[in-house]
Amino acid sequence: MLTVRQLLQYKPNGKQIVALTAWDFAIAQILDAAGVDLILVGDSLAMVALGYENTLPLTLAEIIHHAQAVKRGVKNALIVVDLPFLSYQTSIEDAIASAGRILKETGAQAVKLEGGYPAMVETVSRLVEIGIPVMGHIGLTPQSVHQLGYRQQGHSESDRERLISAAIALERVGAFSLVLEHIPADLAQLISQKLSIPTIGIGAGTGCDGQVLVTADLLGLTQRQPPFAKAYVDLRSIITQAVQDYATDVKSVES
Repeated sequence: MLTVRQLLQYKPNGKQIVALTAWDFAIAQILDAAGVDLILVGDSLAMVALGYENTLPLTLAEIIHHAQAVKRGVKNALIVVDLPFLSYQTSIEDAIASAGRILKETGAQAVKLEGGYPAMVETVSRLVEIGIPVMGHIGLTPQSVHQLGYRQQGHSESDRERLISAAIALERVGAFSLVLEHIPADLAQLISQKLSIPTIGIGAGTGCDGQVLVTADLLGLTQRQPPFAKAYVDLRSIITQAVQDYATDVKSVES
């Protein structure tokens, strides 16, 4: 199974990180067999799998439940689990307890949390200090939807400087990688060049050290496709047609 230490060698070796999300055994098993390096049990499951309007309602118990299913389907990939909203922002103690539960109860190797402001950098520092690997996440942070919306971040000079400073601070306290979401490509490339840890982009151009997508977007399952996510197949239409064909066959059977 890929380890955090092995993943850190991708960047100096010029190897791109392939990352996707999973929330169940079947998809996790497929992604792992296909050679995905990193599987993220992301809090996007709140919207895609559970039908919430945004990621905020997701609970720690819910993401642990899904991460346990993912772990049962994975033999090779590194598994990272998102810390849900308010499971880590309230205090360092809460962050330790939440991250510890995830590692203990799911078998995942690392957690991901959002934000690069000073208090969150301090939280990351403490988690790393006690042996919990942390992936950072800056740029568009979906748990801040009511403050930021879903707009691209990092346009003004002050925002660019803030994101660069946050990235450097997160690396300094021990984050092993950093997700850069929906920021200008030139900014993502600049941050990637400044860091020794790998960056993983989502809607941040090709200058990062890897890419991650929500698997439902990649497969064309979501009703509204994000502007930066390429659908490699239209499974929504394929599944709809298959169900309609099945229904036709069932209804055509004579009594």
